[in-house]
Amino acid sequence: MSSSFRTRVLAGEWLAGTFINLGSPLTAEIAGRAGFDWLMLDYEHGPGSEETLLGQLQAVSGTRAATIVRLAANEPPRFKRALDLGAGGVMVPYVNTEDEARAAVASVRYPPWGARGVSRFNRAAGFGQDFDDYYQHAHERLVTMVQVETPESISNLDAIAAVDGVDVLFVGPLDLTTNLGIQGAFDHPDFVRARQQVVAAARKAGKAAGILATAPDQLPVLKAEGYTALAYGSDGGAVTGGLRSSLAAMRSV
Repeated sequence: MSSSFRTRVLAGEWLAGTFINLGSPLTAEIAGRAGFDWLMLDYEHGPGSEETLLGQLQAVSGTRAATIVRLAANEPPRFKRALDLGAGGVMVPYVNTEDEARAAVASVRYPPWGARGVSRFNRAAGFGQDFDDYYQHAHERLVTMVQVETPESISNLDAIAAVDGVDVLFVGPLDLTTNLGIQGAFDHPDFVRARQQVVAAARKAGKAAGILATAPDQLPVLKAEGYTALAYGSDGGAVTGGLRSSLAAMRSV
């Protein structure tokens, strides 16, 4: 776990990330070695299990990339397993209210800062060798990203952003446009307005705004809007695109 990544997030640095959705330690390691600031290991929609997560975290640990695990749900046991394995933070889907944001933060943090179950012998704590330091400082180092994916979350942005321990308001573009009734219309005025509201709420609370970009030409637009924790592409997309390109070259001969 990078002790400086949360500091960089809250300082509003431009942080380049990508989604790792294949459950493969090899593609995770390749992405880490490519030089990304952070990797989002997808355990909401990805096919992986706790066994593949451990392998991915081990593979990335030799690179500079921070690891954020996207959980399948805002449920305490899911946080505990991912964090004990050594994740540098979590991304929590469908956080719609202040109470849900507080619950997420509580699941990230040990008592007295939260309600995460305490175990001395786990990978995050160096199998007990670094437990005292990890216990005392994990709440200062772990990154909590909450996803903005519904009209309800848009209406509660200020309250969600104000929760101590929420570090990033992260827009899920496909879910949000779907729930706004404009699926995939990423240039639609309603989606643009929602994006701007997310940035405004994050800035007001001293937090970061993040989003998944779906095309290269979106990156300068999103940066200009004030998004700083950016993700673009995925290992699955890169493999698919690369293989299709190779096949097209061979078919064209």
